[in-house]
Amino acid sequence: MPEATTSIDYVMEKASGPHFSGLRIDGPTSSPPASSATAPSVADVNAPKQPFVIGVSGGTASGKTTVCDMIIQQLHDHRVVLVNQDSFYRGLTPEESERVHEYNFDHPDAFDTEQLLDCIKTLKSGQPYQVPIYDFKKHRRCSDSFRLVNASDVIILEGILVFHDQRVRSLMNMKIFVDTDADVRLARRIRRDTVERGRDLDSVLEQYAKFVKPAFDDFVLPSKKYADVIIPRGGDNHVAIDLIVQHIHTKLGQHDLCKIYPNVYVIQSTFQVVEHGLGHLPFTEKQVVTPTGSMYTGVDFCKKLCGVSIVRSMENALRACCKGIKIGKILIHRDGDNGKQLIYEKLPNDISERHVLLLDPVLATGNSANQAIQLLIEKGVPESHIIFLNLISAPEGIHCVCKRFPSLKIVTSEIDVALNEEFRVIPGLGEFGDRYFGTDD
Repeated sequence: MPEATTSIDYVMEKASGPHFSGLRIDGPTSSPPASSATAPSVADVNAPKQPFVIGVSGGTASGKTTVCDMIIQQLHDHRVVLVNQDSFYRGLTPEESERVHEYNFDHPDAFDTEQLLDCIKTLKSGQPYQVPIYDFKKHRRCSDSFRLVNASDVIILEGILVFHDQRVRSLMNMKIFVDTDADVRLARRIRRDTVERGRDLDSVLEQYAKFVKPAFDDFVLPSKKYADVIIPRGGDNHVAIDLIVQHIHTKLGQHDLCKIYPNVYVIQSTFQVVEHGLGHLPFTEKQVVTPTGSMYTGVDFCKKLCGVSIVRSMENALRACCKGIKIGKILIHRDGDNGKQLIYEKLPNDISERHVLLLDPVLATGNSANQAIQLLIEKGVPESHIIFLNLISAPEGIHCVCKRFPSLKIVTSEIDVALNEEFRVIPGLGEFGDRYFGTDD
């Protein structure tokens, strides 16, 4: 997913409340999908759940730690660990220590980013990690002690430059930038460095003017554009913290694939797939006159709509919701040709002008789905105008479709365990068409 922000991000940042510039999940996939010739291993099926990784950045003394502490307190029902980028400062050499006032601690080169990467990757894999302890008075790491950090549900990575390196950013599921006035940050830094780190006022001010402020302008502030959420006023912004915690709770309750692909939606068991899919369409305001003569303001689809059924699908449910809706049909031969043999297609002539609900009850390998989606795109349908509705999905199919078509949406009622050696979803529901039409052997 591209990391460049649109101009609307900068407009939103001028407001006074918490800013949501689109919660992006641009981390790597946990493992590549099984190929069409290889069934998933037991290790893949039983892999540990991926933790939710949050990056918290901002200028020096902006209130990052306060924000992290507030999030941790409100996530009391989950295991949360905090990893500070400051722990990964490189130890100064004797020569650098002698000229410590000329050393730039706010430059990316001051950190051991490789070890930081190793730490987060190890924690994400479910293993504990020995985090180094940095002595800010001696400007070197403690050689005989570490902080043991165990794997948890949520990992919070905090530091001024945690957004600077793309490799570190890619490990995050959510990125928060704490935006605090520069004068407030300077006052806090003076208090912290003089009281907690034993430095005198003159050295703090000299370091700030010579290194801290230029580094903020060159490295920290530019990384703000990568943030998913921008919090003005730091820990004083309780509304923003509450919204963030609510979002984290939602994500922790989701299937891991929903954390990887923000365009995948698993509906609640009481919902209907078609109705939920319709809820993802764009709407426009519409006024109607009721039988009593009153005026009622409601909503209507803002653009033409049609369904496309991968034959033997669930089009009756769509017709029940949308009377008279146009239905296109696609038939793909799945056996013996890797799901890539197009047998038949009949689509509305104006399909390129419509939002399309693509219907297929089971998403297994993803090959047939990709064939159908590619056909719609070749007919002029924008990828973002396609909503793929199904009842049961396999992780392999979701990987296959989302990696190739990241802009469409998938709405499913269940993500099952995996595919078996016959490429059937397990535990699954069997061949939906045969069961529905009573044509199974």
